[in-house]
Amino acid sequence: METRMHEIHARNASKVKIGVIPGHFATNHSHVNYYVDMTAIKTSSTIAKEAASLLAQEYMMGTNIDTIVCLEGTEMLGAFLAQALSDASIPVLNAGHDINVITPELNASNQMIFRDNTQKKIWGKDVLLLMASVSTGKTINRAVECLQYYSGKLVAIAAIFSAAAESRGIKINSIFSPNDLPEYQSYGTGDCPLCAARKKIDAIVNSYGYSKI
Repeated sequence: METRMHEIHARNASKVKIGVIPGHFATNHSHVNYYVDMTAIKTSSTIAKEAASLLAQEYMMGTNIDTIVCLEGTEMLGAFLAQALSDASIPVLNAGHDINVITPELNASNQMIFRDNTQKKIWGKDVLLLMASVSTGKTINRAVECLQYYSGKLVAIAAIFSAAAESRGIKINSIFSPNDLPEYQSYGTGDCPLCAARKKIDAIVNSYGYSKI
């Protein structure tokens, strides 16, 4: 399957790239016709730092951020994003600000929770939600419910790739969008045309990667 992969590079940073594979893939929430591989951005410090700089541009002057909540393996990207946003050498809103970078835990019921030692990083804080990929928006909804429970205020959403332009009235700031992958489609599991056409599922995919069937 990897032989079908091709790379898409960010328009303003050639090192920042994703890999895409056409096919029929099943996620926890939907079926999609492309697998989007973000391994390079998640694991390469050089690429993650450059990707973080791209995302930071959206928030430099007008968005206060106290905490970045990282989902789907975006912790390294989140750390570089916090560094870029708080750079004291340039006149930006969060200059010199000590921005927290944390990740929620999933309990036995698959609910997002924060333990006592990290709850203070959410309580009353302005939160940026950082994700790898947004397709159906269900993960965002779960995260928002979690933040509301711990009295956090969602002020920004960022992602490596997003098929949606906004969620809950907040713009999704993404490096890659359907403009970069115009044929990308996400379907509910009950109304997938690929399933209707009896096209075999190529792989099960999640934030960790994919497993061929």
